[in-house]
Amino acid sequence: MRCIASHLVAVMLLAGSGVAGAAIAASPVKIAVFPFELMDFSAAAPYVAPDEIDREQLRLSTEEARRLIAESGRYQLVDVGPANEQIAKAGQLRDCEGCEAGIAAGLAADQSMIGIVTRITRMEYAVTYKIRDIRSGTLVDVQQTDLRMGANVAWSRGARWLIQRRLLEQPQ
Repeated sequence: MRCIASHLVAVMLLAGSGVAGAAIAASPVKIAVFPFELMDFSAAAPYVAPDEIDREQLRLSTEEARRLIAESGRYQLVDVGPANEQIAKAGQLRDCEGCEAGIAAGLAADQSMIGIVTRITRMEYAVTYKIRDIRSGTLVDVQQTDLRMGANVAWSRGARWLIQRRLLEQPQ
């Protein structure tokens, strides 16, 4: 009888630790999603600076990515607002060799995400995101989609497609 009781206790402890492990695994990843940036390789880039329309489309792309990520339940958004000064000091996060991971670490995030809209021509774009683990600074995911024959109003559609079809379709 004692043998059965000790086995039951062991099974209950294992089952309890399995539930605790599942709760830990299900907790959302804290992610700092930084504002999307424009990288302009078009022939007009030296002559036409980014304008209010470009800035608005970048803002909308960032908002769409953040909205979908937050709604997924897999991630918990970390407010990057308190790091605006650091972000400005770093310049273009896409060019800072992973410094966004350090900024995100200061915000108590687990991961950082930067989004990049690459203008190839005035009608061809690529939207990319890069996610880094803040502890190691290594890239854990990089995805890209191309937009052909589209205007910059399509940038948020590209961001949506990437988040829905690449980031959120990956197994946890």
